[in-house]
Amino acid sequence: MLKSAIDLEEYRKSVNQKTDINKPCIIVCGGTGCRAYSCQKVINSFKDELAQKGLTETVRLLISGCHGFCEMGPLAVIRPQGIFYNRISPEDTKDIIEQTIQKNKVIEKLLYTDPMTGNKIVYERDIPFYKGQKRIVLKNNGFVDPVSMDDYIAFNGFSAWSKALFDMKPEDIVNEIMKSGLRGRGGGGFPTGLKWKLTAANQADQKYVVCNADEGDPGAYMDRSIVEGNPYAIVEGMSIAAKAIGGTEGYVYVRAEYPLAISNLDSAIKSCREYNLLGKNILDSGFSFDIHINKGSGAFVCGEETALIMSLEGREGTPKPKPPFPAQKGLWGKPTLINNVETYANVPIILDRGADWFAGFGTEGSKGTKVFSLVGKINNTGLVEVPMGTPLREIVFAIGGGVPNKKKFKSVQTGGPSGGCMPDHMLDLHIDFDQLTKAGSMMGSGGMIVMDEDTCMVEVARYFLNFLKGESCGKCVPCREGISQMLNIVTGITKGTGVLSDLDLLKEISAVLKDASLCALGQTAPNPVLSTIKHFEHEYLAHIQEKSCPAKVCRALITYGIDETKCIGCTKCARQCPQSAVSGEKKRPHTIEQSKCIKCGICFQACPVNAVWVK
Repeated sequence: MLKSAIDLEEYRKSVNQKTDINKPCIIVCGGTGCRAYSCQKVINSFKDELAQKGLTETVRLLISGCHGFCEMGPLAVIRPQGIFYNRISPEDTKDIIEQTIQKNKVIEKLLYTDPMTGNKIVYERDIPFYKGQKRIVLKNNGFVDPVSMDDYIAFNGFSAWSKALFDMKPEDIVNEIMKSGLRGRGGGGFPTGLKWKLTAANQADQKYVVCNADEGDPGAYMDRSIVEGNPYAIVEGMSIAAKAIGGTEGYVYVRAEYPLAISNLDSAIKSCREYNLLGKNILDSGFSFDIHINKGSGAFVCGEETALIMSLEGREGTPKPKPPFPAQKGLWGKPTLINNVETYANVPIILDRGADWFAGFGTEGSKGTKVFSLVGKINNTGLVEVPMGTPLREIVFAIGGGVPNKKKFKSVQTGGPSGGCMPDHMLDLHIDFDQLTKAGSMMGSGGMIVMDEDTCMVEVARYFLNFLKGESCGKCVPCREGISQMLNIVTGITKGTGVLSDLDLLKEISAVLKDASLCALGQTAPNPVLSTIKHFEHEYLAHIQEKSCPAKVCRALITYGIDETKCIGCTKCARQCPQSAVSGEKKRPHTIEQSKCIKCGICFQACPVNAVWVK
């Protein structure tokens, strides 16, 4: 147990003294993405090989959080050189230890290949995916064991907490956060320091600090990866916030679908209690604060702060009218501060490096960096952290590696299911809170979905409306009925039953939703529809007037057939057709019986000679 700030610094010195930065270290990504690629088998193989060779004491095997480059998993970095190996298998571990660890030789077959140049890249720092980023929040993810207090302390962990406890008054902390220009990373972009100031101004016998880790956007996993890879930063950020507003108790509201994040966070909280960094009379400062974990059941609407509070209280998670705001009357009627994971993760960095340093990144109205999950039709799927104001083109092409299979870029959607879709002529947009809002989209929590020429934008709008209809709590009529009606209209368009007046009706309903919905779910739900009508109206017109889908996606408007001059009678399409709609003899042209065809596209994908057509 640490009894004072002096104890904390002495402990930090002892950790740094026993840490040999030149000691060989194999860092294996243990985040959820790499676990999906069976990284645990690679980890077990490394353990066995190191034990067999008697290297357990001289070579550290470190299981880190997500490195961000999810497309390349399982991946490992060999320190201190910084050699980056990707898509490794259990069979590769022996070679890595014998060749790289023992002989300092690089294994070329495991190196990353730049798709643009075809060159093999040895070092992690030289890979374009990492080279184009500015990692602040994600910096420690690839260097520390998420559940190791020693690792976090070695990287200056809890120095900001100590500073806040002993060297700063609550108002000093609030002023520093305000000066930094940090805005909430959960979607709304409300100035963080101002929210803290408003919460601090409300007097009460008890105040709460809540971390919103209810990340529900399709394709988004930024918060999950931060909690998995650096849970101590969340504890430290929430603790600093508690001192700033006079908070006495904290809650992390995290969805139950994040078992690794929950496990690592629980371990960090317990460790902090043991070291007297959480609990009563922290470091003999007279200040007391503790954190608890609450598992959400996956309701998207509980990302809205008042719905989250209702769920925390054990009630149905539905939004409430504001005011009063949570800063005035939140959890159990007490003043409550709510920020999301990435916001809290920035707080210790700001106190360590200073508000001016943090404000040196980004734009006039959006300071610092932002973490995005880059997914969809993109070569380099993963987590990207860049300064606010970075052009979309740089993220999609320089860092993301562009669109696979030489397909044309069509659109990028930001802000989750309530965000907008931006076409290629907006790729030079500098992304920050204000610019995205002006463009008809939003920052959201940071999801970024890339789409190529084979994407139907009408179907994209239908998909997100369907998602939002299922996630709407149904409490207010505009959201409950408006989204349902918009979905019916767009679905009709995808089925070829739409009429031109539908476009005006969609805009009219959208205006009502934006003005009359109770919470941001309904207020922003029209964004995918409005942005796709604005930028891809020609696709709507094709569906309505020509009864065709230009991207050949909408099943009701397409037909599959077989070109008899190309068909070689291999029978692959017939064998894989789930409806037995394909017929024909071996080595002779086949045909598709349209009455049986469900237009699933399996035959199109299976054909080795491109004999199956769709129109």
